[in-house]
Amino acid sequence: MNKKNKKLAKKVRNKIIKSKTDDKIAKLKSNLNIENVISIKRLRTVLIICFLILFLLIGRLFFLQIIDGSYLSSLATKQQTTSSEITSKRGNIYDSTGASLAISENVDTISINPSKIVGKNDEDTAKLKESIAKAFSEIFNLNYEETLAKVNSSSQTETIIEKVEEDKVNKLKSWMEENDISAGINIDEDTKRYYPYSTLASQVIGVCGSDNQGLSGIEYSYDSILKGTSGEIVTSTDASQSEIPNSQESFIEAENGYDLTLSIDINIQSIVEKYLKEAVEINSCSKGGNCIVMDPKTGNILAMASYPNYDLNSPFTPTSYYSDNWNSLSSSEKYARIYEMWKVRSVSETYEPGSVFKLITASVALEENITQTDKENDFFCKGFEDINGTIIQCWRYQAPYFTTHGSETLRQSLMNSCNPAFMQLGQRIGVKTLYKYYDAFGFFDKTNVGLSGESSGIFYDIDDVNSVELATMSFGQRFTITPLQMCTAVCAIANDGYLVQPKLVSSMKNTDTGEITKFETNTIRQVISTQTSNNMKSMMQSVVTDGTGKNAQVQGYSIGGKSGTSEPIASDPNAGYTTSFAAISPIENSQVVILVTLYDPTGDSHQGGQTAAPVVSKILSEVLPYLGIEPDQQ
Repeated sequence: MNKKNKKLAKKVRNKIIKSKTDDKIAKLKSNLNIENVISIKRLRTVLIICFLILFLLIGRLFFLQIIDGSYLSSLATKQQTTSSEITSKRGNIYDSTGASLAISENVDTISINPSKIVGKNDEDTAKLKESIAKAFSEIFNLNYEETLAKVNSSSQTETIIEKVEEDKVNKLKSWMEENDISAGINIDEDTKRYYPYSTLASQVIGVCGSDNQGLSGIEYSYDSILKGTSGEIVTSTDASQSEIPNSQESFIEAENGYDLTLSIDINIQSIVEKYLKEAVEINSCSKGGNCIVMDPKTGNILAMASYPNYDLNSPFTPTSYYSDNWNSLSSSEKYARIYEMWKVRSVSETYEPGSVFKLITASVALEENITQTDKENDFFCKGFEDINGTIIQCWRYQAPYFTTHGSETLRQSLMNSCNPAFMQLGQRIGVKTLYKYYDAFGFFDKTNVGLSGESSGIFYDIDDVNSVELATMSFGQRFTITPLQMCTAVCAIANDGYLVQPKLVSSMKNTDTGEITKFETNTIRQVISTQTSNNMKSMMQSVVTDGTGKNAQVQGYSIGGKSGTSEPIASDPNAGYTTSFAAISPIENSQVVILVTLYDPTGDSHQGGQTAAPVVSKILSEVLPYLGIEPDQQ
C-alpha cells in the first residue's frame, strides 16, 4: 500500500473510532440528563414534604404555646400540685339568753383504701380484711357482711362511716395500734351539727345536710353566713405525687362561719310550744296550730312555733303526724312530706284571718274619721246583709234562735264580732281607701324577716273588687295573708301606729375576730295616729273584758284582743275552719303581742273565742311575769 493510501486508511479508521466514541459520549450524556431530571424531581418532592412538616410543626407549636398555652400551663400546674381543703367551722346559733340552739362538734369520717390492706400472702390478706371488717362492725355497730364487702372492694376508696364521735374514733385508734395496722385506714376530721334542744323551735332553726349545708329554716336562709369560707393548702408534687422537698407551699386560711343570736327566748318558746301542743290535742285540730309572740316596739320575735314539730337531730324521720302510709309512698312523695314537716307556717302558709282582721277595718275607719268608737246607733245588725242579692249572715243569726245584735257602736260591733256592722263599715270606707291601708300595713309585701319560702298576702285585684268582695274583706274573709303579716299589723296598732319590721336574728359574731354586728330596729312607717292606736287598744280591751274574747283574760293584767273564725273556702271544703286570737298586753305601753292560729278544730267548737283565746290566756299568764311586766289590774 502506497503512502497515500495508508494516510487515507488511517484517516478513515480515525473517523470510525471518533464516530463510535461520539456515540458513546452521546449515550452517556443522554443517560446523565435523565438521571439528573429524576433526582431533581425527587429532591423537590422531599423538600416540599419537609416544608409541609416544618409548617405543621410550627403551626402546632403556635397552637400549643399561644392559643392553648394558658390551659396547658394550668393543667400542668394541677398535675404537679396537690391541694388539701381546710374545712371552715360552721357558726353556732344561740337564743337571746345565750343558750345554744345549734352547735358544731368535731367528728371524724372513717374511710379505707382496700388495695393497701394487704398481708404477706393472699391468705394473710383475707384474714386481715376479715379482722378489719369485724372491728368496724363492732366499734361502729355496722353490718358485718356489708362492711366486709367494702373492705374487699376493688375501688380506690370506700367510706365506712361518717360523723363519728371522738370516743369511737379513739377505740378504733387503740385497735389499730394493738394490731399494728397503719396503712389502708383513714381517719379524716369533720364536723357534725347538733341541736341541744331537739324539737324546740325546730321549723325556725332548721337543719343541715350531711355536708353541713343548710336545708331549711335559719340554717338555710343564713347558710352563707354560718358556713364561712373553706381554706386550702397547695403543695408541689412529683410524678409519683410525692411532695417535692423545699418546694413553695401556698396556704389560704379558712374563714370560720359567723355565730348568730336569735331574738327567740327559749323560755318563752317552751311555754308557747307546751300550750300550743295542748290546744291542738284538746280541740282535735287535724291540721295543727301556729303561734307567734312579738315585742311590738322592736319587732323582736320572742317565740315562733308550729305544732306538730320534729326532732332536729333526726330531720329525715317523719313524726307520727307525717308518717301515715309512709312505706307505701314513693321517694318523691316522702321528700314532699319531709319538706312539709320542715315548713315554717308563720311565713310560708297563708290563711284567711277571719274576724281578727276587723281590727284593721276599724283602724282605717277611725283614722279616716268615718266613725268614732262609741257613736250610738252607728250600725244596725238584723242578722244578715243583703249584698246585691247575696245574703251574708252574722254568726249569731243561726237556728234555732236567729238572734241579732240590733243597734251598735263601733266598740260594741268589735266586742260582738258582728259581720253586718263591719260590712256596713266597709261600704262607707270604700275599696280604694281600704287597699291604701292594706298596703301601708304591709299586707301586699313580704315581711322580709329572713326566712326562705316567705309568702305575701293574696288579694283580689282592686278592679275586680265588687260589693260582695268588699263586704267579705271587711270582716277578714276571701283573701289570705300569713300569720306573721297579721301579727306584725297588730303590733303596729299596739305600737302607737308605727309599723316595725319583724326581726328574728338580733346579731351576728365574727368568730375569727370577735366583732359583733347588731341588727337594729327597723321602723318602716306610721300607719295610724297615736290617737287611733289608743282608741283601738281601748276597744280591744273591751273585747276581752265584756265581749267574745273573755277567755283570753289573765288575772292581774290588762289584755286587749280579738277572736277570729274563718269558714272553709268554697274551692277547698276539706280545709276546715281556721280559728285564731290576737292579743296585746298591757293596754298602756304594750310590750307583748301574740297570735294563736288553730287549723281545722274538730272538737266541741270552731270559734276563735272558745278554742284559741284560752291558749292565749295560758301563754300570757306565764310569759308576762317572766318578762318582768308588773300586773296593772286588780
